[in-house]
Amino acid sequence: MKLLAVETATEACSAALLVNGEITEQFTFTDNGHSKLILPMIDSLLADAGLQPSDLDGLAFGCGPGSFTGVRIATGIIQGIAFALALPVMPVSNLAAVAQDFFDHNDEGLAFVAMDARMNEIYWAVYQRNTEGYAELLGKETVIAASTIEFPDRDGVGIGTGWNAYSHELLTRLSHRIIRYESDNLPRAMAVARLATEGFKLGLAVPVEHAMPIYLRDKVAKKECERTR
Repeated sequence: MKLLAVETATEACSAALLVNGEITEQFTFTDNGHSKLILPMIDSLLADAGLQPSDLDGLAFGCGPGSFTGVRIATGIIQGIAFALALPVMPVSNLAAVAQDFFDHNDEGLAFVAMDARMNEIYWAVYQRNTEGYAELLGKETVIAASTIEFPDRDGVGIGTGWNAYSHELLTRLSHRIIRYESDNLPRAMAVARLATEGFKLGLAVPVEHAMPIYLRDKVAKKECERTR
């Protein structure tokens, strides 16, 4: 399978190309240059692999949660390619991508994923490593105050930017369940590609008209004062 994946929902910007199980990735940090960087990344990956867009079998993207603008960039890029080439698309949760990248580089099998959602909230999910090595959601993904999170009665590792912004609240809430935590974890296109291959295998890919972003927060595009009226 030849699959292209993109991820632009945070300050990280990345694209990945999977060809017959092997993944190459371009990754960088940017404040607001995602729209300028992502297409050259895609072109470079395809050129290095000696491929044309028409050689691709499928597409994937980080569908949220994350920056409203960033999620829209990834969605728009993938929708454009998918429409032009009539390719199926696998939307992948950014929280799942953070968990997958962690599982791919660590031995622990349970991750408490917290991404800073601003407005005194976090994007929150608990993922476990399944028997195939993929991140599997326990419960549901949500946007929530760090002091009110829900978690399973198991020990795990805290990962994600929310652990930098709300470490006190999360550690207090999790008590003895937290083994350790790290806060520099961001979603990457490589992890999106990994999860997408499993999604394609399970028949979860969708036609382009259903490849939409997912926002956990209601009225995400509105100002905070509008949300509290």
